[in-house]
Amino acid sequence: MPIYTKFGDQGRTALIGGGVVSKDDLRVEAYGNVDELNAFLGVILISIKPGALSDSLSRIQRDLFVVGAHLATKGSRSRSISPSRIGEIEEEIDGIEEVLPRLTHFVIPGGSNEAALLHLARTICRRAERSIVRLSRKEKINPSIIVYMNRIGDLFFVQARMVNYRKKVPEAIWKGSQAPPF
Repeated sequence: MPIYTKFGDQGRTALIGGGVVSKDDLRVEAYGNVDELNAFLGVILISIKPGALSDSLSRIQRDLFVVGAHLATKGSRSRSISPSRIGEIEEEIDGIEEVLPRLTHFVIPGGSNEAALLHLARTICRRAERSIVRLSRKEKINPSIIVYMNRIGDLFFVQARMVNYRKKVPEAIWKGSQAPPF
């Protein structure tokens, strides 16, 4: 099968299971954002050592293929993320939060390279989540997809904090405007 089909040259694309939509369709935007997140997780994975974090991110990558397939399929014929998988993510978040110092201020993204990458993954995830919510206002989307995307955004945040904590990199915090007025 050739990589190019010329089908999309007029700005249209086929959905899984049939149907053709414009490439700027909300559905295409949503699964495109999910694909971008998945690709960025690949960047993180080549930047970190094997271990619990890489295992978690690899599993999320596989989940994101399920999410993308669901979004690329009109109707309810595709698999979706199960509530038990969302529960696993919540348990992972809870386990990390038990170790971290209590959060009392906003955290400025950054610190170590790995933490900064996880913060960027969080922002890409939030954009994907927003596009899925927009799509859900127009078409039926399994609500577990939105919950899942919300939870992995939270997970990336606590993972970033944990990376900095383990590396003993202090978190930069934001306490409101600290700059003098101009």
